[in-house]
Amino acid sequence: MPDTAQTPPPQEDAPHQDATAPSASAMPRRGGIGLNVAIQIFLALALFAGVNRLNYYHYWRWDLSPSQDYTLSPATLKYLDSLSRDVQIYIVFGRDSKVYGEIQSLLEEYRNHGRQRIKVRSIDPVRDIERAEQLKADTGISLAQNGVLIRCGVNKRFITEEELVVREKGTSTNKQVTEFRGEDAISSALISVVEGRIRRFYYVVGKGSRSGEGQGDAYNAAVELGKQQNFEIFQINLSEIRYIPPDADGVLILGPRYDFSEREISMINDYWHKKRSGIFITLDPSGEMLRLNAFLTANGVRPRGDRVLCAESTSTGPKKEYTVMAEFLKEVPFTRHLSASAITFAGQSESLEIKKDSPELKEQSIAVQPLIQASPRFWGERQFLEELPVVDEEDTLPPIYIAASVERGATADETQRADSSRMVVVANSTLLDKHTMLAVSHDFVAAGVNWLLNREEFIGIPAKSRHSYRIQLTGRQHELIFWITSITLPGIVLTLGLMIWASRRAA
Repeated sequence: MPDTAQTPPPQEDAPHQDATAPSASAMPRRGGIGLNVAIQIFLALALFAGVNRLNYYHYWRWDLSPSQDYTLSPATLKYLDSLSRDVQIYIVFGRDSKVYGEIQSLLEEYRNHGRQRIKVRSIDPVRDIERAEQLKADTGISLAQNGVLIRCGVNKRFITEEELVVREKGTSTNKQVTEFRGEDAISSALISVVEGRIRRFYYVVGKGSRSGEGQGDAYNAAVELGKQQNFEIFQINLSEIRYIPPDADGVLILGPRYDFSEREISMINDYWHKKRSGIFITLDPSGEMLRLNAFLTANGVRPRGDRVLCAESTSTGPKKEYTVMAEFLKEVPFTRHLSASAITFAGQSESLEIKKDSPELKEQSIAVQPLIQASPRFWGERQFLEELPVVDEEDTLPPIYIAASVERGATADETQRADSSRMVVVANSTLLDKHTMLAVSHDFVAAGVNWLLNREEFIGIPAKSRHSYRIQLTGRQHELIFWITSITLPGIVLTLGLMIWASRRAA
């Protein structure tokens, strides 16, 4: 009987398993992956924050402008490094001002080098009305014009925009800025508000001048200089007082036409022999100044009474020139920064005899130094009224000195020199005339005044010249610029965009 047992039907093979595939238990858990990513993100953020923090406190800055417009002078940097009080500086400028950008960049340099002592804030009185009104209420200053306000405790100083710049001469109402004097004015104001004392100069009046206008120009120029260098000007008439006020940090005798009396010279001499005094004198060669000249001669500077000029015979007739081209001497520290500049003296000048090696002056501890020397083609002429003067025995040959400094009580020890009396003598009365005064004349007077005040650390802060450049293009160049900027460059960008779009469509 046949076997009726049935064999089981063939079963389909089980799906093939890869022996190399990891088991489910070997796969990392989702939580571990997340933790690993979180740690990586945290470390990346920590590294980013650390690098930025190091970059914030430790960095290098370079001024790549041709004339170093954004670099502070060594004198300012030295003062900022020793600053011991907190100072607030407010930039009160409309954003449409042409010097706003320079002011902001300059004061950022003060903040960066001020060792966190200087805080700078900007207020636009047109847009930030509420903040401007609050500042007015706090300081009592009207803020009616653009300027920089510097505060240190209860002391404050507002520097107007016109004190920060020098504009071109002329009658135009839209005068262009030719020089930027921001650092000079701001550094002087800074030291004034930190010290809490404004220096005082007394301007001698009542002695006439070449003209009333010339005397007014000199006084106004002195007042403007005082605003920039932070000293006050007060007028005095020596015939109405018994002595020069004891709070005088300096005396200005600018272009007197009439001589001083014996009593007045005695007052000047008493002031000069104080432990600490300063005198700035400009001489008018046309004046008869016997007593004043005697006082100067006794201190090593003798005005000769001649005229510094040059003369020659030309095809059009005799030519006589009184306007003197001169240069600063390098040997004097407080004018050394001007030695690369030339100065012009308008009007008439007389030569000065400098008694540098006088034994009598050395016994009195008086040191005399020439400051400005005329160009070699000029000489000191006695017969200056002649149509064509020529050099003879009685005339003074080069070198011709037009300005000198005198220091009484000078010593080799720099720590003791703050107690010396100082005087600057210039043998020309037009130095501060508004029609002839040059920027270098302003810098020279500022340097002289700071030397009288024993503020040598602020001598030589340079003004920043403003340059305007004009590019003239031909019609062909205009056409080339149009095709490059309006057709070629946009066409290149459009072509690249179309190529990228086509490549993505093809993919």
